[in-house]
Amino acid sequence: MSALRAGAVDGIRQRWTARDVFQAISYLQYPMLLVAVGYAGKSVMAIVSARGEGLSPAYGDWNYILLYAGIGIGLSSLQDPRKAQNEVSRKVWQDPRKGRWMLALLAAYAFGAMATGLAGAYLAEDTAISQLSLGLLALGLGMLGLLKTVIEMREHHRLDRQPVVDTGVTHGGQA
Repeated sequence: MSALRAGAVDGIRQRWTARDVFQAISYLQYPMLLVAVGYAGKSVMAIVSARGEGLSPAYGDWNYILLYAGIGIGLSSLQDPRKAQNEVSRKVWQDPRKGRWMLALLAAYAFGAMATGLAGAYLAEDTAISQLSLGLLALGLGMLGLLKTVIEMREHHRLDRQPVVDTGVTHGGQA
């Protein structure tokens, strides 16, 4: 794992670069997303156990789901954009058309969540709706950070824009 390469290699201790530190910090996304999933489970249990009360017991949990998911997604934007995270991601970012669609989709989600969150926070008369709106705003801000990272990933992985390697040979066959 490149982020954990601070150990001795052939007797020489390597220093962590800023990129390595941010890559290591980006792994905090997983506990944050697990906390969001935990609040989702808690929300389901609250709704099931309070059948006659409607959805009101779950509003506070929904805010935490949005908040922790936004933090987790924001932390994922600290990862190294030069590395594809998995095979599906690599295939999406290598194809210019798929990459463009994914960028448009993520941009729509990010700006939609932020706009809805801001509008809801401004227009809400109920405290629960205001809190949900702020959670939605946090999710949108996290997705905005992710959007910046995937733009860089797309530039690094696109096959139609790979740099030409200079072999030192000209068209005439002489260097």
